[in-house]
Amino acid sequence: MKILALGAHPDDIEFGCGGSLLRFIREGHDVYIFVATRGELGGDSETRKSEQEEAASYAGIKKVFWGGYEDSRLPLSKELISNIESVLEEINPEYIFIHYNEDTHQDHRVLAEATLSATRYVPNFLFYEGPTTVNFSPNVYIDIDREIDDKVILLKKHSSQVSKVIAGMPELSIVDFALSTAQFRGIQGRRRTAEAFRSLRLFIDIPDAVSL
Repeated sequence: MKILALGAHPDDIEFGCGGSLLRFIREGHDVYIFVATRGELGGDSETRKSEQEEAASYAGIKKVFWGGYEDSRLPLSKELISNIESVLEEINPEYIFIHYNEDTHQDHRVLAEATLSATRYVPNFLFYEGPTTVNFSPNVYIDIDREIDDKVILLKKHSSQVSKVIAGMPELSIVDFALSTAQFRGIQGRRRTAEAFRSLRLFIDIPDAVSL
């Protein structure tokens, strides 16, 4: 299969669905990512771009598509929708992973809304959560216990960000936050660690019965 994950900033995708993407890749599927901005308000833009490319290379991402938009000024426009559509035309994905559209960061909300419009014909559409997501009630879980260590490595590839702490929680880094979230979602899904999603559309492939 072909899978496309979209994020507004470098490291958004790794936090929200990095473990699941690693699992897809290890099962032999092709994974692509679209990053709308270089996250320049969170650090030097070239550094953040380089960190994202390094993380993608480590994971085995087939291609990184860059939107080229300005951090915190992502426009909900026909141009953004068309840019996403052009990526869809190039790779024809069967799965979409995107920010949940209830979020306190405007870039996350805008990218989610644009993606909703652009991907209306993609059969499987899953929202992922991030540190600024609100009102998230998941109904899909993916076990990432074998991938959790590599998910941490992916986050640490964004070295300009991992030393920062979560606003209002001075002892909690983004890696700590990701691990806590994975453990909590794992408990909900009766696993050690998991990533959780909210499905807009999800088609279940029912395999043929095997005669013993």
